[in-house]
Amino acid sequence: MDNDDRPSIADIPDDVPTSARAYGWLLGGKDNYEIDRQFIRGQLEHHPAGLDITRQNRLFLYRAVRYLAAEAGIRQFIDMGCGLPTDANVHQVAREFVPDARVVYVDIDPIVLAHGRALLAGDASTTVIQADMREQDGILADPDVERLIDFSEPVATLFLSVGHHLPDADDPRRVLHTIMDRAAPGSHLTFSQVACDDPVKSAEMTAQVTGAGIPWQTRTPTEIDALLSGFDPVEPGLCNLVDWRPLDVQPPLAPVPEELAKYEGASKLDRTIYEYGGVVRKR
Repeated sequence: MDNDDRPSIADIPDDVPTSARAYGWLLGGKDNYEIDRQFIRGQLEHHPAGLDITRQNRLFLYRAVRYLAAEAGIRQFIDMGCGLPTDANVHQVAREFVPDARVVYVDIDPIVLAHGRALLAGDASTTVIQADMREQDGILADPDVERLIDFSEPVATLFLSVGHHLPDADDPRRVLHTIMDRAAPGSHLTFSQVACDDPVKSAEMTAQVTGAGIPWQTRTPTEIDALLSGFDPVEPGLCNLVDWRPLDVQPPLAPVPEELAKYEGASKLDRTIYEYGGVVRKR
């Protein structure tokens, strides 16, 4: 990779939180700034279940990709809003079951691009591109996507814990359906986002996160179902992610940061906020 392809330090914001770095800290990652940690502390004070549901989503990634590769026979994946690399990334999970799996990671955060390219150096069948997931036409036209993804064959697209970053003003249904309209029958879309059954808490969370400079919209399960209508849900359907094909044993996550350990288990005390989603299939 040429040096000119690397994001400069000036491109990486350290004065506002980013979802990739904040999410990464909740998973035990080290690549974050104080502004990200400050944002997470504030959020967990108001919504302590956020730690658990973030980690539940990451565990769901393993189970979903395992299903897609081992049972659905998918050999090519696009991970939208992939976030910072951690353990059990999509390409690593997929290749446990499909050694020749091809993966494109997509994220708008330049620090994700820097870390992703370092991790994937020399891997010709996996790449990371810097792009806005709202700009689906541009992503589909990207040379790396055209090189690695054959849309005449089934493809799996993942929007994991990023649906809440697509407020209604961004027309999330368009974002989710654009790539599936292009994809071959038998393609799958994996989706999750924060859901809330309490309208007051939902509005509060949306206002707090948006106020910190991160686009956000908490939704109800019914609203999320509407975004994915037209596809066939894979059993057990769209649900709280802890209920989506749980495994007795699966690879563990990195330890919770010590500072956040007091929030572990909070999702059992507040069941109104959770990560909701699943896997759907194109006919």
